[in-house]
Amino acid sequence: MTTDTGIALVERDEKGVDKAFRKDVLAGLGQAPKAIPARWFYDEEGSRLFERITQVGEYYPTRAETEILGSRGGDFAELIGPGRAVVEFGSGSSVKTPLLLEAIDPAAYVPLDISGDFLRESAAALGAKFPGLPVHPVEADFMRRVSLPDAVAALPKLGFFPGSTIGNMVPRTAVDLLRSMRATLGADEGASPLLLIGMDLVKDSGVLESAYDDAEGVTAAFNMNLLTRINRELAGTIPADAFAHEARWNDDLARIEMHLVATRDVAFEVSGERFTMQRGETIHTENSHKFTPRTASLLLLAGGWTPLERWTDAKDQFSVLLARATDQREAP
Repeated sequence: MTTDTGIALVERDEKGVDKAFRKDVLAGLGQAPKAIPARWFYDEEGSRLFERITQVGEYYPTRAETEILGSRGGDFAELIGPGRAVVEFGSGSSVKTPLLLEAIDPAAYVPLDISGDFLRESAAALGAKFPGLPVHPVEADFMRRVSLPDAVAALPKLGFFPGSTIGNMVPRTAVDLLRSMRATLGADEGASPLLLIGMDLVKDSGVLESAYDDAEGVTAAFNMNLLTRINRELAGTIPADAFAHEARWNDDLARIEMHLVATRDVAFEVSGERFTMQRGETIHTENSHKFTPRTASLLLLAGGWTPLERWTDAKDQFSVLLARATDQREAP
């Protein structure tokens, strides 16, 4: 394995606190209704809990996407080709990422993630599976343009964004992310950047709600861990026992919503600022938008990507799309 030491691009204060995390939490708790961006789930414990979520019986997306990645390797090899630097937006899955790397014979692998410890662990594990593949982990907030390591600057790029993480964002933010991905991957001479992205599909609301509120309570623990992180990193005094996990389907917006619901009136502090919540009030922690083939294509086009191919699993629950960076133009 060839691995660099990683490039830390997360801005921290003198106490080591992630400034963006503090800003988002304070702003989110200060607004009505309260909301905190889902990306802050992923400290080391949150990342580990999400890996467990992918293994529970009710959570179909990982199995469906893994089926696609495992069965379409020949298509990927033909359409993507060898010799690209795979830039994964998020630490690599121990199952899904190897399926892609095995199929396309990449020149390098660059995982980007905001959770540094989990990033380095997953990068080391991927590198061990692919001896000789250069691995360059980059600790960064991939919601913004990221400067990639010099070692991959001249290589054609493939962005990889599995898991339907794009569905965590409202459409405006999702479009901004797709555009920042386009900027991160850059413009390669002779080979336009490509993007392989997972998008979950609209389906029965009962299936969706069960997937985000499993019987084992793993998703609930994942949601509640956000409060633990706030208390630990931001000097919070949030009484975690006064909150409960809730998942609900919003049909008008075609999304599952996750909330932390106050089970009693509470008052607490975060980074020296005081907040109160009444019983029944919620902190909105995640959206998971679901797509139709048409809405998926429209989102990619709005973000600067032209869809090339689309695959679904045997049950038609999940989709993986390949897109090419679209040349910028001023007119339709």
